[in-house]
Amino acid sequence: LSLSAASSELRYHAAGHREPYRYVIKELLRTIKDWTEHDRRRAVHDRHAPAHDEQLRLLSEQEFLDLLLLMHRSLCESGAADIASHALYDFIKRFQCFGYVLTRLDIRQEASRHAKAMDEITVHAGLGSYLSWSETERRQFLERELSSDRPLINHRKDLSEDSKAVVDVFRVIAEFGPRSFGAYVISMASQASDVLIVELLQKEICGSRIMRVVPLFETEDDLNRSKDTMQALYELPIYCERIGRKQEVMIGYSDSAKDAGRLAAAWALYKAQESLVTLSEHHDIHLTLFHGRGGTVGRGGGPLYLAILSQPPGSIKGTLRVTEQGEMIQAKFGLPGIAARSIDLYVASVLSASLEPAAPPPEAWRSLMDTLAATSSACYRTTVGNTPGFLDYFERTTPISELGRLNIGSRPARRHQSAADIRSLRAIPWIFSWTQTRFMLPVWLGIGEALESALSGPNRQTLCEMASHWPFFNSTLALVEMVIAKADLNIASCYEEQLASGDPTLAALGQDLRARFEKTKAALIEALGATELLASNPVLKRSILVRNPYVDPINLIQIDLLRRLRAGDASEDLRDALMITINGISAGMRNTG
Repeated sequence: LSLSAASSELRYHAAGHREPYRYVIKELLRTIKDWTEHDRRRAVHDRHAPAHDEQLRLLSEQEFLDLLLLMHRSLCESGAADIASHALYDFIKRFQCFGYVLTRLDIRQEASRHAKAMDEITVHAGLGSYLSWSETERRQFLERELSSDRPLINHRKDLSEDSKAVVDVFRVIAEFGPRSFGAYVISMASQASDVLIVELLQKEICGSRIMRVVPLFETEDDLNRSKDTMQALYELPIYCERIGRKQEVMIGYSDSAKDAGRLAAAWALYKAQESLVTLSEHHDIHLTLFHGRGGTVGRGGGPLYLAILSQPPGSIKGTLRVTEQGEMIQAKFGLPGIAARSIDLYVASVLSASLEPAAPPPEAWRSLMDTLAATSSACYRTTVGNTPGFLDYFERTTPISELGRLNIGSRPARRHQSAADIRSLRAIPWIFSWTQTRFMLPVWLGIGEALESALSGPNRQTLCEMASHWPFFNSTLALVEMVIAKADLNIASCYEEQLASGDPTLAALGQDLRARFEKTKAALIEALGATELLASNPVLKRSILVRNPYVDPINLIQIDLLRRLRAGDASEDLRDALMITINGISAGMRNTG
């Protein structure tokens, strides 16, 4: 861009420079260098970092983009449209997508951490204990403080280490500003005050609302109460003013499935979305649902197109947000061609769901689904929570203990390290461990009993109609079918025989679980009207048959490694070998993260 021909607008900006385009480009390069150095100094807490008034002289993203557009207009007006439509045009599009920072980061924190921090703040302020208040009292207090101009936080008072960590996050958010951050996700959100706390902390520490606040409803109970939670927020004028009548809500597949089983969780998610869509429409608020899906079917994974088209009518209106996690990032976006194909699927499925939403299910289907979910959840919870020896069976026949000690997860295996029960265990290691042993228990447990009860009673015809004509129910059964096809009871039995031998209670439990697996498999095939698993998907069936001979020996090696590690051989070589087997089984099984 050494051209001298330019528009009067560009010449004016370049102060008559002989090469006006190069003049602007040097200005842009200098801006990138200044921002890079500025952020580097802040990242290392350099005391010589520019003060706030100096930051104002750095070009904003909009000013940077305006200069790029100025050059583009000038080239077009000067007869050099061919030059404008190539490298410069491509760069403008990249900058519009990524800005300075490539991608904005979400922040995620558990609701209870915010409540504990607010409790310390109110105690220091002489207002009483926030944690001792009822939900109504908390909501009224937070609403008053959001409307008040007086400061609430006394920065001269020392907070505990945990509360200081919560508050310091907001200080970082304030320092780097909206260009660096996206959504503040509140995990384990269960009531309106959980959202209002984060809004108040932004007001107090950041001075303004930098990040949109996104409640994450995860457990079955929280999903069932999500409408009431959002109703309480929508009825607050100050809250609607802060959100600009745009709301994002995240729904969690992982913890709901771990809490209630796959079938009950899927139905709870479906109903929660329906109620949230209806509520938001009533209050004239644009709702974007954020799907917290994982790679494995137990965490909402599976074929994307099928999953999106099975969502409730009206829940996708041109906008959708979905997480991609673990090995699925590499699988879907690791190569340019596959990445383009994945984005094609996203666009096509969102368009289809927006333009041609599925019809609402008949009341008879909904009623039967309520019954199936209740039966499935009761069987699942009884087995996981009340069966003698189940926790011991899980810990001895799967690599869960070793997973907790290996540095392969984004978060600790348990939410509370002092607890040793299933409830404290995070959903990812829960499902991942069963997938490693090829038992796949979290996905199918409880579904067989639910299907059997319907198939053997007066609801048989209704169930078959649901499986054939309801996208939600059909896709749910198809995903369970895929998982059962990938399971291998012979391999699962090897884990039990080698790692939990000599205990008759555990042997009887394993035998019972395997019998229930076979009943679930038979009931599923009958409900789908098929003669065998994956009869309608021969390509996937062939793929599984081709992969299994390569995965089987890795499982046998892993069993031997676990046996030796638990016998006291703690060498690094064994741990490295175990890590390799974990990766190998994950790659072979797919849909594991």
